[in-house]
Amino acid sequence: MRSVFKRIGLAVAFSPRIEALLAEATRLKRLWGSELVLIHIGEEKESDSQRMIELMQRVGLNQDEMRIFWESGKPAKTILQVCKREGIDLLIAGALKKENVLQFYLGSIARKILRKADCSVLMLIEPSVEEKGFKNIVVNADDDSPYMMQALRLAFKIGMLEKAAWLHIVRKLKLYGFLSAAEQYSEREYELNRNSLVQSEIDEVQQLISGIPHEGIKVNIKLVSGKSGFELTQFAQRKHADLLVIGGSPMRLSILDRVFPNDLEYIFSDLPCNMLIVHPGKEATHE
Repeated sequence: MRSVFKRIGLAVAFSPRIEALLAEATRLKRLWGSELVLIHIGEEKESDSQRMIELMQRVGLNQDEMRIFWESGKPAKTILQVCKREGIDLLIAGALKKENVLQFYLGSIARKILRKADCSVLMLIEPSVEEKGFKNIVVNADDDSPYMMQALRLAFKIGMLEKAAWLHIVRKLKLYGFLSAAEQYSEREYELNRNSLVQSEIDEVQQLISGIPHEGIKVNIKLVSGKSGFELTQFAQRKHADLLVIGGSPMRLSILDRVFPNDLEYIFSDLPCNMLIVHPGKEATHE
């Protein structure tokens, strides 16, 4: 099996979670067979360099297993510039589980990265120095997204490497035409037609994943009828998921998205678990 991501970047700051983030990145680097690049915004000082070496030793990361860049500038912009310059195809960053109103409108560093990244992004809300892995994965399979298949393939590949117990596929049930004609149905006809529509969607999902290797992973297909962002968040919470995989947006998010959040913005404002945003610009790397 080819590497999930060829080159991983980790945005690091000397925060209380730095050791846990380093441990997570080290684990994924080795599990996925990736190169690792650390990105720190701040002047390189001898004391900081020594502290970084000590932290790497504590998580079992050798200096010859990674490269570190000490950069100056605006954090989000500079981190993304390094990612582009160094050919990073996955950026790992820490994120808050829930943002307050001020953070939502002003935008945290993590949110800015999410909006503007040219690579896939893994947001970790509860990084741990202990090896937990991604054992319960939820992936969005809404066919409104042009990057659905990329997200599905990547979710299954990660699931197999992690020896995940479950992979839940969430798909929005298309009820537009059905609801407009519902008044013409008797109660029994309504139920029969709705069941037929549900089965048709399940069959379509099963056909989509039939060519994707997923030996040893139990698959659950969940159809939802509400707003995708809300339903994804609620479902991931109910299933106690440890990773949500979703295709990235094909366009930059505008100022209107801050007032009327799209699905990705809604999920990010109240993350149910760790989230992997698969960016379409890096599809070739994931094949």
